[in-house]
Amino acid sequence: METTQLKRAARENPWAILVLLSLGLMISFVDRTSLSSALADKSFVREFALSSVERGWLNSAVFWSYGIFQMPMGWLVDRYGVKWPYSICFLLWCLAAAATGMVTTLSALIVMRLLIGVAEAVVVPATYRYLANNFEETQKGTALGIFSVGGKMGPALGAPIAAWIIVNHSWQMMFIATGLVGLVWLLPWLTMVRNDFPSKVQLAEAVKRASSVPLGNLLRSPVVWGGLVNNFCYSYFAFYCMTWMPAYLVEQRGLSLGKSGLYTFFSFVGIAIVAALAGWGADRIIARGKDAVTVRKVFIVAGFIGGTTVLLGAYAATLEMALFWNVVSLSLLGLVTANNLALCKLTLIPKQAVGLNTGLQQVATSLAGGISASLSGWLLHIGGSYEFPMMAIFVFLLLGATSTVVLMRRKWAPKVNEVDEQRSAMEAPLAMVVQGADVH
Repeated sequence: METTQLKRAARENPWAILVLLSLGLMISFVDRTSLSSALADKSFVREFALSSVERGWLNSAVFWSYGIFQMPMGWLVDRYGVKWPYSICFLLWCLAAAATGMVTTLSALIVMRLLIGVAEAVVVPATYRYLANNFEETQKGTALGIFSVGGKMGPALGAPIAAWIIVNHSWQMMFIATGLVGLVWLLPWLTMVRNDFPSKVQLAEAVKRASSVPLGNLLRSPVVWGGLVNNFCYSYFAFYCMTWMPAYLVEQRGLSLGKSGLYTFFSFVGIAIVAALAGWGADRIIARGKDAVTVRKVFIVAGFIGGTTVLLGAYAATLEMALFWNVVSLSLLGLVTANNLALCKLTLIPKQAVGLNTGLQQVATSLAGGISASLSGWLLHIGGSYEFPMMAIFVFLLLGATSTVVLMRRKWAPKVNEVDEQRSAMEAPLAMVVQGADVH
């Protein structure tokens, strides 16, 4: 059995699995953000008699359950591997997404969104667990750039596709189709990824490794708090674009629902391309001997500052300039994407705690999604236009740039408990002997 698993591990191509993980992320975003197109559809809004505030709360529902389950999912994949937890959760969220098209009450709609959030919480912790095990520092930016493309192409493709299905069929058909089509992804995932579900001995070792960097060590690290701030500020803008951009383009700029999906596509394609190039570029500079922390911080600060140009779009006098700054501001945020992910979830984090820390960081990401969706709805309600929501984005982006400069320092990285590490190292050979005895 052990020999078979080693052969399968040797055949596994980490870059091919990375592409699968990126596609999985893309599908999760399609299912998570398809609601934004429905909320720009008048028949859907009338069906559930939604006000602007209720639209904001409905948009945010998925992010609350997503955030709550991030750390439990990180704990899970640190101990039980990536393949099977991901497989089960993927099946659950696709079915919940499809079932959204069959509900007839607001309460049932909210329940479906909460279920999607719970199941999708596995995606990012599982991916970072896999990246930590299979990629070197000079590959992390490129790997995360490729992975992040899925997160941008999800809303980029999902928005126009969802809008097209709604316009030509119905919002019910849109949810059912986008939910069920994603299930095709499970076939290559189950056949290409090795079974990393641990034996009893491996599970005991995994628990020891994970316990050497407990949650308290993470919470005492300024780096971790800097990552929380960065992820919140970055995600606040990104999730605003996912949840409110179609409605903004329709309601304030007078575009049709179909055209709003097209410009949402351009914005997210832009950030996807910039994210991939920025991750690759940073890796090349680091490979030439430059300090990884410094290089990634420069990219992150430049991206946060570049993203503040969203405010130029808010005050643009013409439709053309508003659309231009919409696309440019989100695209420039791509300078942050891969480098921030690498810095606060891999580069400055002990390998033993990657899953747990990623879950913790994703709590901030999820809070950003929930707060961005609901706060933007409230600001729209009191201000009567989208200028107030975009001013909030401006403030958060400046906060993210400041956090990067002040808090993201190597000397403040989370500490590893030396006693636990030494004990784990001493007991590892014994564990191998015991495992060999079990196999034979």
